[in-house]
Formats: sequence, structure tokens, C-alpha cells
Amino acid sequence: MLKRVHFGPSLLPFLLVAPQIAITIVFFIWPASQALYQSLLVEDAFGLKTEFVWFQNYSELFDDELYFDTVYRTAFFSSMVAFLSMSSALLLAGMADRVIKGAKVYRTFLIWPYAVAPVVAGALWMFMFDPTLGIVAYFLHAMGSNWNFRVNGDEAMALVIFAAAWKQISYNFLFFLAGMQAIPKSLIEAAAIDGAGPGRRFWTIIFPLLSPTTFFLLVMNIVYAFFDTFGIIHAVTKGGPAKATEILVYKVYNDGFIGLDLGGSAAQSVVLMTIVIVLTVIQFRYIENKVKY
Repeated sequence: MLKRVHFGPSLLPFLLVAPQIAITIVFFIWPASQALYQSLLVEDAFGLKTEFVWFQNYSELFDDELYFDTVYRTAFFSSMVAFLSMSSALLLAGMADRVIKGAKVYRTFLIWPYAVAPVVAGALWMFMFDPTLGIVAYFLHAMGSNWNFRVNGDEAMALVIFAAAWKQISYNFLFFLAGMQAIPKSLIEAAAIDGAGPGRRFWTIIFPLLSPTTFFLLVMNIVYAFFDTFGIIHAVTKGGPAKATEILVYKVYNDGFIGLDLGGSAAQSVVLMTIVIVLTVIQFRYIENKVKY
């Protein structure tokens, strides 16, 4: 008969999680509660008068067709950033996993862009594609392209998508490479002996075994595209031209800090937080069922 082990009450577990709980309260729960309260208010531009209006900010927000255009624009932007960054990182990880000579140097160069701040990454791409000074824009003009992302909304959107995806490739590369190196080599060698080529080995063995890593990166890349790309957009286009690159997180900043609509901006931040939470729940509810651990 097995003897059950009982542990008495102890403060140690609470002390161990206390720092994380404090950080969560200070940097998430408290700001979120303040934003929720602020979204129920209307203030004048100078902050001298405040009126409690309940859900008026939300009703005005959902009656605004331009806001729904921003939602669609954000969905397109985030999906393209996630797809490009993850697919490029998966390709590079597959190539790096097969490198024998100079592997450490090769991997180090691929990891370096992750150390670049989003604003710096945006500035780098802006200078390369600047229609008057950029080296890439010079070659585009030489090939007959009338490149000017400052007046063409589609070109501006393409530029911020590539800049945001480039910034995230290194992060995805680290996880994909670690996942590939954790796959037993015996499985791949057995498939090679059976006559499976590199492509078939990848799609039938390597990629299915990377499903936990892929699911994790999908969640992280969606969150990154919704929030962490603010610095890139601010450095490159500032939401222009004509709001062609204004995604939800930048609209919150633009309406709140530039337009001084604090109540409406707070309502947008609450809606944005709700959208990201719902997307994350959907991913865990439906996509995780196809993940094999």
C-alpha cells in the first residue's frame, strides 16, 4: 500500500510567484483597467473637463467606416508579416541545419538582426528605399520603376511588411533551428535509405515534427504584428500616405496622442486587446488540435 505524502501550508510557492504576479499587475492589469475606465470618458483637448459617457466612444467607433478599413488593413498586414517571416525562417533554418563547415558563423549572421530595435530596423529600410537617397530605390528607378513609397500606398504597405518580416525572421529562425536539431537523425536517415528525397523528407518527417514549434511561433508572430511593429511603421511611414499603412496599434497612438481623443483612443485599445485575445483563443482552440506533441 502506497503511503500518501502530504505537504503542509507554506509561503514559499507564493513568494516564488510574487515577482511575476507583481509585474503582471503593474504592467498589464493596471494599465488595462485604466484603459477600460478611460474608454468610458470624454475629455476636452486640454484635460480640464471630463464627462462620463458610458459606451458612447464604442458606438462612435463601430459607426466609423474608416475604423473597419483599419481592421481589414491590420488583418492583411499581420497575416503577411507572419507568413513571410515564418516561411523565410523555416527555409533558412533548413539550410543552416545542413551546413557543416562554418555553421556557427552562418547562424550568428542570421541571428544578428534580432538585436536590432524595431525603430532602427524601420530606419534602415526607409533609407534603403528612400526615393531620392536610397540605394535600392536607385536600382529600381534604373530598371524603369517609378518607386516612391511616400505617395504610393501599396508600395508603402509592401515596404513596412518586408521590414517587419525581416525583423522577425531571426526570432523564428532560432526556434525552427532548435526544433530541427531536436529531431532524431535516425528518422531522417531511415527515410533517406527508403529512397525519400530531401523535399519528401522535409514535408513528411521534419515539418510534422515541427508542429509544436510552428504553432508557438504562429501565436507569437500574430502578437508581434499587432503590437511590436509600431516602431517600424512610425519610423518608415508614420501611417501614411493617406493612412495606407495605419494599422490598429498606430491608430490608437495617432488618435490619442496626435488627435488628443483620449476616450476614443482608449476604446480602440480595449477593442485591439479583445481582438488579440480572441485570435489567441481561436488558435489554441482549433489550431492546437492539429499539433502533435
